Amino acid sequence: MSIFTVANLNRYLAVQLRQDKRLQGIFVRGEIADFHCHPRSGHCYFTLRDDTAAMKAVMFAGAAERLRFLPANGMTVIAAGSITVYERDGVYQLNVTDLQPDGVGAAHLALKQRKEKLAALGYFDEARKRALPQFPKRIGVVTAPGGAALQDILHILSRRYPIATVQLFPVLVQGADAPKSISSAIDRASDSGCDVLIVGRGGGSNEDLSAFDEECVATAIFRCKIPVISAVGHETDVSIADYTADLRASTPSAAAELAAPEISMLRAALSGLEQSMHVQMRRSIAGLETMLSERQAALERNSVTGRLERMEERRSQLTARLDAAMSAQLRAREQEFAQRIAQLDCLSPLKVMLRGYALVYKDDEILSSVQNVRQDDILKIRLADGEITAAVKEVRSSEE
Repeated sequence: MSIFTVANLNRYLAVQLRQDKRLQGIFVRGEIADFHCHPRSGHCYFTLRDDTAAMKAVMFAGAAERLRFLPANGMTVIAAGSITVYERDGVYQLNVTDLQPDGVGAAHLALKQRKEKLAALGYFDEARKRALPQFPKRIGVVTAPGGAALQDILHILSRRYPIATVQLFPVLVQGADAPKSISSAIDRASDSGCDVLIVGRGGGSNEDLSAFDEECVATAIFRCKIPVISAVGHETDVSIADYTADLRASTPSAAAELAAPEISMLRAALSGLEQSMHVQMRRSIAGLETMLSERQAALERNSVTGRLERMEERRSQLTARLDAAMSAQLRAREQEFAQRIAQLDCLSPLKVMLRGYALVYKDDEILSSVQNVRQDDILKIRLADGEITAAVKEVRSSEE
């Protein structure tokens, strides 16, 4: 009886499995679980399982790089590969060389996953979509130089809007190198000074149009500094580039119509604007004339001559008012003076003396009492019409 070491036994089993042709190049259907990809090596490790069993699986980096979709837990797949033994742990596993989704094509699944990824990144958000310029001076076109799409675009633009300059950025529109060619051209157009960019090609099969579904093309459109119109294929064809662009056109011809206005409509609009401008100018001139007349009248009112005339008129008015006030005041004073004269005349001693009264003076002083007079005193008697000098003969008081 042979005694094996663990390592020898695992190596023996590995050799036996490799030599069993029935376990090489087999296909296994199962559901993916515990999927993870090593960040440095790129190897993918997962479990394939069904309702009753499970097995380990490994997909090395070389094979994983060829995948057109991203495996995920819960996804049912068909794995192609061979059964091997991981000798260190003594575990058998399926060494997967190819992986396909069960029930759906890898390309379709990859496209679906790419859409979900880019939508989550905000590539398709309507809020970031930009409006197209009304009157572009330079229109960029990213397409194949010999394709019918370019001729359609040039024909439409030359008819509708010949004043614009068209700048072509030639690219490959199908094949393995097409995505890189398209994305590089969009990057160049972004810094070219164009006002708007048309990206597209004519119709074709899904495979022919697949370059416009690649992530690098969507990223180039997303970061483009100018508005982008996507026109890929026919009206029923919708690509990731269409979702990412600021505006989608059903065909390249439609993209040219969206990129530039109709020049005949511009001429009609300009004619209307010209008429409106003339009407507005006439109204403005009429308004300015009215304003000028008002300003001239105001200037005349505020001129030195006008102000002097108004000041002279005001002086005349004030002088007249002053003369009237002085005359009224003078008359009032005259009346008051006459009244005072009348009062004084009534109170005058001469008036009293005219009625027979007299003033008696002694030594130039009026006598008011007999007590101040002695016999033989010399008195002056003042009458209304003259004076009398008299000597006192006798003095008697009123009591006597």
